Amino acid sequence: MAVKPEHGARWRRLAKFHRETMHGYERRLAAIGGEIRRIRECAGLPQSVAEEAEALVKRYFEVVAGFPPEVVAVAVLWTAAKAAGVPRPLEDFLRCSKAEERRVRRVAWRLKEEVRLGRRPSIEDYVKTLAARVNLPAAVVKSAVNILERNRRVLFGKNPWVSAAAALWLASFKKLGLLKALAEASGTTTASIRNAANRMRV
Repeated sequence: MAVKPEHGARWRRLAKFHRETMHGYERRLAAIGGEIRRIRECAGLPQSVAEEAEALVKRYFEVVAGFPPEVVAVAVLWTAAKAAGVPRPLEDFLRCSKAEERRVRRVAWRLKEEVRLGRRPSIEDYVKTLAARVNLPAAVVKSAVNILERNRRVLFGKNPWVSAAAALWLASFKKLGLLKALAEASGTTTASIRNAANRMRV
């Protein structure tokens, strides 16, 4: 719908948010799709595997959104090839990509968990998973979940791993050593976590 000046500032802001969100989503899908097609040809996989890989990206976009396109492409192709009954060693895919093996395995593990659960995890699931990886106590988890509940509107459409990491960092009183550990555990950067934390109301 075209938004005109007479619709008011609120509608203009909503229209801008929608454009930026959709354009960003489409750009990410296009970048990942290009990598999927390139790696499929390089590895000699059937077209059906690439189609299933692209379907996985769309289905679980929030799970993979925070990773580079080359990492996501290898992870979803590796996962889709297994599901299609034509499994390949991960090395076959890595030879066709600059993706880092450790990060590919992390994305593939997340996809496996999503498929196994058959549902989209809640933000609390992300918090609990990260807290377990960096050995944070239950009290910090509870505080982080409360922070996220207060900031749902701000975090709409954001990477849930980054949001969970930022909430845990805030709930731990911004310990510097913990910031790096959370970035590693969530597959993101310390800068992304800091930016997300700055947007939150504690």
